[in-house]
Amino acid sequence: MTLFFGSIILLILGYFIYGSFVAKVFGIDPGRPTPAKTMTDGVDYVEMPVWKVFLIQLLNIAGLGPIFGPILGALYGPIALVWIVIGCIFGGAVHDFFSGMLSVRHGGCSIPDVVGLTLGKGFQQFMRGFSVVLLILVGIVFVLGPAGLLQNLTDISTQMWVVIIFIYYFIATILPVDKVIGRIYPIFGAILIFMAVGLAVMMIAKGYSFESSTLFTHTNPQDLPLWPLVFITIACGAISGFHATQSPMMARCLPNEKYGHMVFYGGMIAEGIIAIIWASLAIAFFDTPEELNEVLGTGGPALVVNTVSTELLGAFGGILAVIGVVLLPVTSGDTAFRSARLIIADFMGLSQKENMKRIFIAVPLFLVGFMVSLTEFGLIWRYFGWANQTMAAIVLWAASAHLAMVGKSHWLTTIPALFMTCVVSTFLCYAQIGFNLPMPVATGVGIAVSVISLILFLRYRTGEAAASAAVDYTE
Repeated sequence: MTLFFGSIILLILGYFIYGSFVAKVFGIDPGRPTPAKTMTDGVDYVEMPVWKVFLIQLLNIAGLGPIFGPILGALYGPIALVWIVIGCIFGGAVHDFFSGMLSVRHGGCSIPDVVGLTLGKGFQQFMRGFSVVLLILVGIVFVLGPAGLLQNLTDISTQMWVVIIFIYYFIATILPVDKVIGRIYPIFGAILIFMAVGLAVMMIAKGYSFESSTLFTHTNPQDLPLWPLVFITIACGAISGFHATQSPMMARCLPNEKYGHMVFYGGMIAEGIIAIIWASLAIAFFDTPEELNEVLGTGGPALVVNTVSTELLGAFGGILAVIGVVLLPVTSGDTAFRSARLIIADFMGLSQKENMKRIFIAVPLFLVGFMVSLTEFGLIWRYFGWANQTMAAIVLWAASAHLAMVGKSHWLTTIPALFMTCVVSTFLCYAQIGFNLPMPVATGVGIAVSVISLILFLRYRTGEAAASAAVDYTE
């Protein structure tokens, strides 16, 4: 279990060392009023204590991803933990920090507007449509996933749970942020952390472990390639574009900029730890990847969660653990629809102070979501995976443009942006939902797209062009 403990330690060190460096490069200003103070509206702009903001941010970003993704990624063996650690410290946490703090600096604006400020109006309009589509996919994934888990615990059908969860999502989407989210999410956050730690402790206490000797051995029983699939499969916990749509919500509630490191960078590190725990559980609990794959084939990641939790914590503890896991997607699904409402409202210039104006946007949004939810879950998940990581790449490029425009070194975001651009381009070319090209060709295209992206970025977002644009951008 050396790799397990080492991964946890590295994530914690990454928060204190690299996270502090990222915050310093950005230029945290504790004396600068946040949107929660300057734009209070009692609905979305509501100042809250930092401990609440942190726990809500964690629940907002930690959907099924840091559980289902690492479980599926465990089919590749211990290498999954390596990706989580590296991706989280140098990619995901940096991505979440900039998406949150750039929103703080620009009036709590949604991520399409953040991107538009740095990459231009064309990207802004594209991101508005792309973000809403992604958020609907996220909301649907986070309805079907918990509905399946709850069906395993009760006699209520999956379809009925879908309806119940959708009703809750609608209520949470239109009510002021401090009425539901601000009150119950901190409690849910504490339960989530307790359950993850409890499972990790019992895994160790009962002697479950795994060897790191297969670290660089191809273990996927379906013979699926590590590159680029593992970087799409394990998104939340390593890097996830969905988080960029969530961070602006807490940017509107942050009491002081000095807490940005803790809330945005730290929230992602906490999710990374959860992902490490679930990847380790999936590897250690099953003797071989083939055994894990058999369980996945029978009931998907939900059955793995139920089986592992019941074995380690007993019947009652297992139920509590599964409930804790259910809270993850439910508390991300409602904020996915809430984020979609805010993005549409920003685009339409429609104030959200009045109940009817919130309902005006929410009703058609949920009707579309319900119709799409009737599609097969696996298909939705595959498209969500690609769209999610594409969003991450775009937001990292936007962060790089910001750093270039204010005259700071952009490489801490440009390097992960290049990597994720190569990942999503290769995946789109290789996957059956894309162009279904041979892997060498797909990888070549991915590398070419990344190189071209870098050339365009260096040409148009540095030097005199960036200096000129920064005049209006920083005022």
